[in-house]
Amino acid sequence: MPDEAADISSEKAIDGRMCEIIPERFRIEPFIMVIFGGSGDLSRRKLLPALFHIYLEKNLPEDFSILGFASTPRPDEEYREIIKGAILEFSPALFKEEEWERFSRRLFYMQGGFEDKESYRRLSKRIEELAGASANAKREAIYYMAVPPHYLPDIIQNLSACNLCKGSFNTRLIAEKPFGRDRESAVKLNRIIAAAFDEEQVYRIDHYLGKETVQNIIFFRFANSIFEPLWNRSYIDHVQITVAENMGIENRALFYEKTGVVRDIVQNHILQLLALVAMEPPVGFDPDFIRNEKVKVFKSIRAMDGEHVGKYSVSGQYGPGKINGKDVPGYRMEKGISPASDVATFIALKLYIDNWRWADVPFYIRTGKRMKERITEISIHFRQPPLSLFGTACEDREPNVLVLGIQPHEGISLGFGVKRPGGGSQLYPVEMNFSYMKNLKYESHPPYERLLIDCMKGDMTLFARQDGIEAMWGVVDPIIKEWENSPQPGLPNYEAGTWGPEGSDKLIEKDGRKWRLK
Repeated sequence: MPDEAADISSEKAIDGRMCEIIPERFRIEPFIMVIFGGSGDLSRRKLLPALFHIYLEKNLPEDFSILGFASTPRPDEEYREIIKGAILEFSPALFKEEEWERFSRRLFYMQGGFEDKESYRRLSKRIEELAGASANAKREAIYYMAVPPHYLPDIIQNLSACNLCKGSFNTRLIAEKPFGRDRESAVKLNRIIAAAFDEEQVYRIDHYLGKETVQNIIFFRFANSIFEPLWNRSYIDHVQITVAENMGIENRALFYEKTGVVRDIVQNHILQLLALVAMEPPVGFDPDFIRNEKVKVFKSIRAMDGEHVGKYSVSGQYGPGKINGKDVPGYRMEKGISPASDVATFIALKLYIDNWRWADVPFYIRTGKRMKERITEISIHFRQPPLSLFGTACEDREPNVLVLGIQPHEGISLGFGVKRPGGGSQLYPVEMNFSYMKNLKYESHPPYERLLIDCMKGDMTLFARQDGIEAMWGVVDPIIKEWENSPQPGLPNYEAGTWGPEGSDKLIEKDGRKWRLK
């Protein structure tokens, strides 16, 4: 790429008042939130820091309570100290002693067993005590499932048995992925949920959808007429989606051995990104209008049998290597992992969407652990002009590429060709770049904040619907089945700190294309 790039600035638009940025205003009703697994890793690292920051931003009502529910006996004060320590450890910049003192008075704890019905009878009384001061006739209760998924059936059935799902409360259930292990188990889980809650009460959370650039895909596509007419098979050659992580499995050996890369990332994050890129324009911004279009995409993805899985997918597992100059162990050397494990930590995959807009346009996706860098991006590769009229000093004439950067740098860039200054007709590639941080002075907030606020408001736009969950499992089930029934040979097959196995490059290069990030 060139050393210098053209730059798009939004400063004039903002400073010149071409448009006025109006802060979002919303009202959150008084509520009580019960966090099952309230002292666990997710609660300490993500949820409570996010709730504290929402409080600091003055977005919580005066009347609210947060009740941590877990198995270890402890008083409220001890729980508050645990959460204070977690915020100081994981989000120290947020901490303000005076604000924390006020927030912590709304923080409570209850010991109970997820499978113990008597615990839920006590929970019902505790909720009545904490929510009793609300002036609302119909009080808000939010249940956050910050627990391993196998606890969900017991929790939901016990909540229902104790009349905690509807009754005198306007209740909402927030469930973390994975939603089942396959389509069959997802359907079974939904039957349990549907027996206790209505679909409009259920918020299936995918934190990727809380990222600002992910949300912006819809705005970018449907608010800019210069791109939408080109967003189809006539002008787009192919699409690449890369979700690369440079970290390993951390302390999640048990989870990852049961899950693997397909269940962990592809079935949810990547397919949601793909749907936002590929969906048809919704008829409005109503949550179900958007979710309807996403489900149509999932159902249009070409089905794969065993032969297609072998032809269009590449599995990988990381071996030892270097990340940022430091030696790191291979997957089989991680604590809690079997030396003979054949669980995949990487996948490259070619998908087709068999509808009018995308017929024969390949979507190449890849994701993995311990890759060269932490980056998530979507790149739209446009077709080359039919005639090559200009010379180029580059080895290959580059097509126009639109890149949607999701993390760590949130922004949009467009590559195009210009005449290189000097003699001759030399084509030279440059970029126009938009950065949320640079151009809009925006520093991204953790996605959990946006999703928690949306749930409190009752906005379901960024949450998955059950038919979408089932359709996504329908896409990946054949891959999981083929890999589990026919273990992949030669693992581990890529060094930590690289872009994955050699087969990943071959998958795309045999089509005359190459990965944008190499």
